[in-house]
Amino acid sequence: MYYTKELSSIKKSKRYRTREVADYAILDFASNDYLGLSHNKELHSATCKTLSKMPLHSSKASLLVNGYHQIHKDFELALCKANGFADGVILGSGFNANIALVEALVRRGDVLFMDEKYHASGILASNFKKIEVKFFAHNDMDELRKLLKKTEAKRKIVAVEGIYSMDGDLLHKDIFEIADENDAILIVDEAHSSGVIGSNLMGVFDYYNIPIKPNYIKMGTLGKAYGSFGAFILASEHIVEYLINRAKPIIYATSLSLYDTLLAHNALKYILNNRELLKDEIKKRQEIVYEELGIKIDGLIVPIVINDNKKVIEIRDELKNLGYAVGGIRQPTVDRAIIRLIARVGESCDSLRELCINLAKIKK
Repeated sequence: MYYTKELSSIKKSKRYRTREVADYAILDFASNDYLGLSHNKELHSATCKTLSKMPLHSSKASLLVNGYHQIHKDFELALCKANGFADGVILGSGFNANIALVEALVRRGDVLFMDEKYHASGILASNFKKIEVKFFAHNDMDELRKLLKKTEAKRKIVAVEGIYSMDGDLLHKDIFEIADENDAILIVDEAHSSGVIGSNLMGVFDYYNIPIKPNYIKMGTLGKAYGSFGAFILASEHIVEYLINRAKPIIYATSLSLYDTLLAHNALKYILNNRELLKDEIKKRQEIVYEELGIKIDGLIVPIVINDNKKVIEIRDELKNLGYAVGGIRQPTVDRAIIRLIARVGESCDSLRELCINLAKIKK
């Protein structure tokens, strides 16, 4: 067969993966549905009720043909208002959003400075064409400063995450000052921080109370805390105008489905209206993780280093047999194999505590 040797090598290294239909009978501590909104029937019903009154139920075309609907515009305006940005655009996924940003913004003569643990979608986009990319050590602001000081780039673009998807750690606050000092465009991927941290639960800009400036770009996903699907890019009017005219995932793809857009808009309203309750629930779960596992977390991602591809799957499967779903993450996704536990609001505090107690026993 065509790829027998390659598959054999993957299996030998204990990196072989398969798709498995999700088992809804067990407790979910594996997904990125941080606030449990994927199970909120009121949001689903309200979305279906609104959509059923419309003359159509799909977006039908790309944003630039005739697929841009009032539903899209209303949500973009709501996101801008909630996050303090001047303009925004929604699109198909966080993966596509990163590709759109990197592929469109980094031109000949520019340099992209990317955290070494930035999401794979951004790294993939940096390989699409001959652009200069300089990786800096994870969250190392001193190294980034040195790299920016040395460069003679036409434009400097820095790409970081608000909360990193595997390590679960928070972006260093100095990044904003560094970007400003060097007149650098700053891309902040808020996939895992939007809806989880900040006084209004809007993410890292909100958490650090950062005044929005023309060189800042916020990307967020709708398939995690928002319990829907898709992504958004928020920026200045100038940058959004440019992306709409140059970013291929925006120009050539069918616009985000009306259902997902409406559902995410309803989720945004829910988060803002229930922010204090949600913040309290998040804090409770962070405290449980620290009490039972001794791990302090900035958001809801709990990474537990196992450093053994075989063992991490054994632990994952043992927990599954006890009724808990967690992530068993192996190379090349991470440097060292980890159990990735999500202390999501969608499951009870009691269940989380029981999971942590069992996990502490198993991993010894």
